[in-house]
Amino acid sequence: MHNVSFILNGEAVTVDTSLSKRLLDVLREDFKLIGTKEGCGEGECGACVVFLDGELVNSCLLPMNSVVDKEVLTIEGLAKTNRYQEIEDAFVDAGAVQCGFCTPGMVMATEYLLNKYKRPTEEQIQEGLSGNICRCTGYQTILTAVKTLFEEVDSL
Repeated sequence: MHNVSFILNGEAVTVDTSLSKRLLDVLREDFKLIGTKEGCGEGECGACVVFLDGELVNSCLLPMNSVVDKEVLTIEGLAKTNRYQEIEDAFVDAGAVQCGFCTPGMVMATEYLLNKYKRPTEEQIQEGLSGNICRCTGYQTILTAVKTLFEEVDSL
């Protein structure tokens, strides 16, 4: 076991864990942050995405030795921001939430898109969300929500 120190949702933390343990498991088991979910365990579904030093990563593929002295932002940390409220409102207004399992990952991917692009094309939005699998909505309402967010940002 090793003491692993990193920044989690803006707070310095240390956890005693194996360096090979997945970040996903540490978030859920040690920090009780259950918004980050395990869907496939193979980095294909996007249910486990978090930000690591500003980049969107699959926490199910990330061993704790990759987190040392880095900054991790989960859906719980994002939920404390004004931007989260804007994303949530857009998703609700578009009817983009059904069962909710994929929603945290979709919201995190949307935040990444908002940080990356000023005016993304529809293709860039689709590509930005492509790492997230949703089995309920058929994606159109999610795409509508994200496009609406960019239109609102553009009109400010």
